[in-house]
Amino acid sequence: MTSGAPFEELLAAARSGAEWAWVEIHRSYARSLLGYLRARGVRDAEDVLGDALLDIYRSLPRFEGDERDFRSWLFTIVHRRMTDALRAGARRNVEVADDAQIAVAAPAGDAEEDALQRLVARDIRAALDRLSMDQQTVLLLRLFGGLTIPEIAAVMNKQVGAVKALQRRGLESLRKVLAEPVPFGPVSSISRL
Repeated sequence: MTSGAPFEELLAAARSGAEWAWVEIHRSYARSLLGYLRARGVRDAEDVLGDALLDIYRSLPRFEGDERDFRSWLFTIVHRRMTDALRAGARRNVEVADDAQIAVAAPAGDAEEDALQRLVARDIRAALDRLSMDQQTVLLLRLFGGLTIPEIAAVMNKQVGAVKALQRRGLESLRKVLAEPVPFGPVSSISRL
């Protein structure tokens, strides 16, 4: 927390509907939650996060625990919302925008920086795509959520030993991917990971 208020005070204020407390919760956690969703390839990550935040708001009176438990609880709700969204997306027809629509909607910026960011995102996504979905989940919950193995086990509804094995195999796979020759030489972001 960055507000300086003790967690218990922040939690009590949020439960009573204090706007400052919700702003602090959003500022403290939304970036990590959104990063997790984006890294998992959720198409409408902001919408999924918005739905999850509504669930969090509604469920907050039932939450019990400390700040660490709260972070784990947030990621559990976001993970479940992500799973629901991915299932719904698999059943839904997607309407693809044409190039002209994309060009009009795209913000103007530094072309070189935009291209490098797309390369970084593509390289990271490509490395993650080589992992199983469960391995991705474990590693991303460690990275974005800062969750412990037992906390991840609770989020994923798996045994602690299974999560440890998923993490170990996921890291081994990433090491192999990162050791492969990089097609774009030193410019590629994957060589900098």
